[in-house]
Amino acid sequence: MPAKKSAAASKPSKPSKPAARKSSVKTDTRRFSSPVVDGAERAPSRSMLRALGFGDGDFKRPQIGVASTWSRVTPCNMHIDKLADQAAAGADAARAKAVVFNTITVSDGISMGTEGMKYSLVSREVIADSIEAVAACQGFDALVAIGGCDKNMPGCLIGLARLNRPSLFVYGGTILPGRHRGNNVDIVSVFEAVGARAQRKISAKELTDIERVAIPGPGSCSGMYTANTMASAIEALGMSLPNSSAQAAVSDDKARDSFAAGKAAMRLLRDGIRPRDIMTRKAFENAISVVIALGGSTNAVLHLLAMASAAGVKLALDDFTRIGKRVPVLADLRPSGRAMMSELIEIGGIQPLMKILLGAGLLHGECLTVTGKTLAQNLSGVTPYPKNQDIVHALDDPIKADSHLVILYGNLAPEGAVAKISGKEGVKFAGKARVFASEEQALKKILDGTVRAGDVIVVRYEGPKGGPGMREMLSPTSAIMGRGLGRDVAFITDGRFSGGSHGFVVGHVTPEAAVGGPLAHLKNGDTVTIDAEKREVNVELSAAEWKRRAAAWKAPKPKYHRGVLAKYARLVGSASQGAVTDVENG
Repeated sequence: MPAKKSAAASKPSKPSKPAARKSSVKTDTRRFSSPVVDGAERAPSRSMLRALGFGDGDFKRPQIGVASTWSRVTPCNMHIDKLADQAAAGADAARAKAVVFNTITVSDGISMGTEGMKYSLVSREVIADSIEAVAACQGFDALVAIGGCDKNMPGCLIGLARLNRPSLFVYGGTILPGRHRGNNVDIVSVFEAVGARAQRKISAKELTDIERVAIPGPGSCSGMYTANTMASAIEALGMSLPNSSAQAAVSDDKARDSFAAGKAAMRLLRDGIRPRDIMTRKAFENAISVVIALGGSTNAVLHLLAMASAAGVKLALDDFTRIGKRVPVLADLRPSGRAMMSELIEIGGIQPLMKILLGAGLLHGECLTVTGKTLAQNLSGVTPYPKNQDIVHALDDPIKADSHLVILYGNLAPEGAVAKISGKEGVKFAGKARVFASEEQALKKILDGTVRAGDVIVVRYEGPKGGPGMREMLSPTSAIMGRGLGRDVAFITDGRFSGGSHGFVVGHVTPEAAVGGPLAHLKNGDTVTIDAEKREVNVELSAAEWKRRAAAWKAPKPKYHRGVLAKYARLVGSASQGAVTDVENG
């Protein structure tokens, strides 16, 4: 099936020497805070703020909100309160008045494979809504947002883009790896050990041993999973300070990054530089290019589409195909590769990689960033990777010559689907459908041996509306790998995959089953073909049989009638457009 046309965009050219934006008009640095605190009639507001520590002089300073995603519900965010304090200190040192506030966070890793995981993608919207609500209500003139777990990052950027006040993002940083029998391990190691235990490849004791050491402290998951992918994408987008994506959670570098972000927010405010000045179409193309080069998570497709929507930028699924045809995968990082984020940090992070891409004409160097300089200017002094490193390959020796993120169309996905094809699992797969109505059903049949080589596992009614919440399928995909079936089965769903998932996986199938999409009409034994070269996913059925099945289909009843999941199901749009809940009116 032919791909849809993407919005027009220019190909990156060889970098010139563009000048950073200079402010020619004096900026009102208290545009939003002054109506809240100035004048005799605002005495009640000032009285309440005095209880929070405001002094007389603070009322004349710009207010910078520091949005902290700190909580004790996940290791990814357990340290972010300290980073928020650093960002606040940086803002105060720049003669602003910082105010720290919290958003929610949930833990994907803890809730994975349970009903609770349905709240994961929903949390992205709640985070965005809460940042918008607090900043707009309180009259903050600028913002720093700090995120750790997966949905924090796009949630923060969506909120900042909506507000469009001078802002930047700080990544909470990556966790250090655990160690088991002399090898690095992480949370995905535990998920895969569950599958290995079901196959009796390891003992119950070894499973517990891995469980005990995999998460040694604070920070986000240690591979190029969704958290590190999105942190890298945001840095490439220009919305984080250089190197923010490649620092350990507990490190002096991360503390300094947070302090510098607070100061940078004041500089952005003085210069009148706002998120939509930075989050342009070309900047999103830069983010896509870096995600591909890093071998990043399929979730980047969903989140970048949503962030672009919030910024008023036209971005489409087919832009990933267009860019992916010329950008190679260069980084040998988990889950498909071998190295962890901590090892990439040791050799210089993503800055040298971006300089490689810029030199090859694969990035737009003229894009403005939160430093007030262009991307090319930021990268001008970056030193190359050490010669003896083997994590990031040279352009003439790529891990994969084109993108691992493959957008598929066909009679199973007329509006598109997202596959993660590293090349290690092959580029084609054909097999008989084994259909499940939920993630739990599929996991049970994978672990008990019902699923066998040659099967195409189909998990439907897990899309944004159908789940609701579009759960990630890390538990079943990890069980597949743990049972040694990574090359022998394929997995198709209208749900999502964790950044830790690997194998022959196709997600984000649209239209989703809950709205009558083709997955709703599949039956056990149907022959399904996935062809990454043709970019197609199809089932062998006659038009007459399709028509008969579609006519017999009945929409499932809503699973939730009240509460946030019910509200989300009513509002959310298609995954092919980012699964957003705030589609522009009019």
